[in-house]
Amino acid sequence: MKQNNMLAMILAGGRGSRLHALTNKVAKPAVSYGGKYRIIDFPLSNCANSGIDVVGVLTQYESILLNSYVAAGRRWGLDARDSGVYVLPPREKADSNLDVYRGTADAISQNIDFIDTYSPEYVLILSGDHIYKMNYAKMLAHHKACGADATIAVIEVPLKEASRFGIMNTDEEGRIVEFEEKPEHPKSNLASMGIYIFDWKLLRKMLLADMKDPDSNHDFGKDIIPGLLNDGKKLVAYKFKGYWKDVGTIDSLWEANMDLLDKNNELDLNDRTWKIYTEDATTLPHYIGPDADVKRAFITQGCVVDGEVKNSVLFTGAKVAPGAKVIDSVLMPGAVVEEDAVVQRALVADGVKIGKQAVVGSADSEHIELVAKRVKGVE
Repeated sequence: MKQNNMLAMILAGGRGSRLHALTNKVAKPAVSYGGKYRIIDFPLSNCANSGIDVVGVLTQYESILLNSYVAAGRRWGLDARDSGVYVLPPREKADSNLDVYRGTADAISQNIDFIDTYSPEYVLILSGDHIYKMNYAKMLAHHKACGADATIAVIEVPLKEASRFGIMNTDEEGRIVEFEEKPEHPKSNLASMGIYIFDWKLLRKMLLADMKDPDSNHDFGKDIIPGLLNDGKKLVAYKFKGYWKDVGTIDSLWEANMDLLDKNNELDLNDRTWKIYTEDATTLPHYIGPDADVKRAFITQGCVVDGEVKNSVLFTGAKVAPGAKVIDSVLMPGAVVEEDAVVQRALVADGVKIGKQAVVGSADSEHIELVAKRVKGVE
């Protein structure tokens, strides 16, 4: 069912600084995940599967690769007549030499003209850097049924971790009565997923007022949502049950990849009823050599494995030479582990080579080691 009365805007301009070298030249939503995907594939595929025709992707930092990737709307079936994926970089500011969005709300404000072109009744705002599957059509149906002015998707998190998130406090009927941004002592465990549905006319009015406010942070969590609550508007929570991962750190990106090895993993990338679309890489099938030892691994096309791979995820074109060991690790596209090298509890970045007999990572390390440049081995 097409959701022609709802347009989606994906906030994909985050710097992703906690991913360190992985985002030096690539925007966070364009970071690789799950063997052959990019993070941005998930919200875009959700839009396509939910029947949303028009999607604006708001890009900013290190966006060259992301812009060209997103522009190929055919990957997600969003290139037909009266539909499409549109790249929306920020406009130049008069008081800055940089093209930047000042905040999440400012990113939408700068694109009011784009949204008005389609005259939507509702606007869906999404973060472009989370891994999950969600039917936004069901969320819209909930929004309508509640007669809400705004609906915010929430997920239950352990109470001890709730202080890391924006927390929505609700009444017995699911109406949001208070929003707390990363509270020291959270009153509930309903964390905002950064997914909002707004009635466009109301949001447009709020954004225009926010643009003129010199004291505003121009942010949904800090300004728009509290403003709606102060105005007595009806905000409701939409409780999401399923897999959702904020891959903002090396450890969490590694964990999200490791989750794919769990046979009960809720994400289920093989689900034909909710396909995650991505670039169709032109490469040979993977090859497992006669002396290779592979246990509990996720291996993508183009990989060549002649060594030992255990409890690991290998992305497109990764290579593990004879005698090499890859344990509890993630090899991103084109990574190479040469003869007799050992990689353990590590994430090896795109195209990085681990030299002969080199050792990276450790079985008892607290954090995952990011290997972002070549490691020399025995010459």
